[in-house]
Amino acid sequence: MKWTLEVVVVPVADIDRAKAFYADQVGFTVDHDTVIDDKTRIVQLTPPGSGCSIVIGKGAVPDMPPGSFKGLQLVVADIHAARNTLINRGVKVSEVQVLGENPAPGGHPLDNVGFVFFDDPDGNSWAVQQISARGA
Repeated sequence: MKWTLEVVVVPVADIDRAKAFYADQVGFTVDHDTVIDDKTRIVQLTPPGSGCSIVIGKGAVPDMPPGSFKGLQLVVADIHAARNTLINRGVKVSEVQVLGENPAPGGHPLDNVGFVFFDDPDGNSWAVQQISARGA
């Protein structure tokens, strides 16, 4: 049996501000922005190339405190290019950090070349990891 993670709900205070951040600054694709009624709105966004999307909204999504989601992680083939893209789009992002040593002599698919970190406007925390063996 195949199990896939398809959607993660990210709690935000301002749906329009979060949608603009994720779409315009981080570069996620807006899959849909559905208004069901005055109390229910669901916005789904997907990172380029990802099989998993995020959902922000109100009403039909779990009620969690904005900014309470920590440790979301994206994977890229080139951490320096990803960092430059985020900077050019106005995202405040950390310097590249290498956490520990490469676990396998001669390289490994989890090559630990580096990570960068950023927060969305509500304080939800993201990491971006380079795994160059996965390609672009």
